[in-house]
Amino acid sequence: MAAPTRTPRSMWIHAGLRALTAGGPDAVRVELLAKDLGVTRGGFYWHFSDRSALLEEMLDSWERATTEEVIERLEAEGGDPGSKLRRLLALTSSRVLMTDLAVRDWSRRDPAVAERLRRIDNRRMSYLRSLFAAFCQDADEAEALCMLFFSLLIGNHSIAAEHNGRSRADVLERALTRLRAPAT
Repeated sequence: MAAPTRTPRSMWIHAGLRALTAGGPDAVRVELLAKDLGVTRGGFYWHFSDRSALLEEMLDSWERATTEEVIERLEAEGGDPGSKLRRLLALTSSRVLMTDLAVRDWSRRDPAVAERLRRIDNRRMSYLRSLFAAFCQDADEAEALCMLFFSLLIGNHSIAAEHNGRSRADVLERALTRLRAPAT
């Protein structure tokens, strides 16, 4: 008789992230995740000591996928800072941002998550500063450009407005062009 197949750890983490995105941290429940995965709860405990351990690993996975792996990919693909900013905007899907927004909401109620989010956002801003520094020598202006770009990155997928006959891609390209222009 073959040994039973365990549900991989990564499947529990992905199911947890889906639940977080759909309903916040309270929706991340072992029973519900097991049901979603079509398995028993017992398999969960092969990988995690408790729900808190899963939540921590979910945050680890989200951080790697949305910060370090993105930066590594942009750097590996090369190009000038402007092309990296365009690719960064293109890489950020609405699905990824929905999880980002769920973590941001969670951070309003959990100080440990808030501290982690601050560290991650600081890492993201640091990377943006390195890109904007290539064409903006004024540190104050570069910081403002980074903040505008970061806001565009997060807010773009939340805006449902039409653009008076222009495509979203055209409007984003114009916004990026404006962000690249040095202050006069």
